[in-house]
This record gives sequence, C-alpha cells and structure tokens, in this order.
Amino acid sequence: MNSNQQKRAKLLSAVIGASAVVAVGAVGVAVANEQAGTGTVGSGPEVTLGATTTTTTPPTAPVTSVAVPTDTATPPPGFR
Repeated sequence: MNSNQQKRAKLLSAVIGASAVVAVGAVGVAVANEQAGTGTVGSGPEVTLGATTTTTTPPTAPVTSVAVPTDTATPPPGFR
C-alpha cells in the first residue's frame, strides 16, 4: 500500500469507528429512557377503557326520500 491508500484506510476506519460510537450511544439513550419510564405511552390512570359509546335508534324513514336537483342543464348537441 502506498501512503495515499494508507491515509484513506485510516480515515475510513475512523469514520466507521465514530459511527459505531454514535450508534451505541443512541441505543443506550433509548434503553435508558425506556427503563426510566419516559416513553410516550401513558401507563397511569389516564389510560382507561370504558363504555364511551352511545346507542341511538335510527329514524324509520330517510329525511329525504327522493333527491331532486335544483338546477337542470340541457345537454350539448351530440349527447342525446
């Protein structure tokens, strides 16, 4: 290997090593937050499941039985 290739290899090794340190740090922070209970999902009394639905009976007939357009147009020639 010549001097230029050795410098490139060292630089590449340094970049890979620094990336590994950053990745390990990010995983450590994520695990620490999960263990500390600072996640986004609530685990206290604010999370409740209960009867929150209401039941109503639908009307026997629709409000509008037949829809009638308010405006009408004449078709252009060749469409009838």
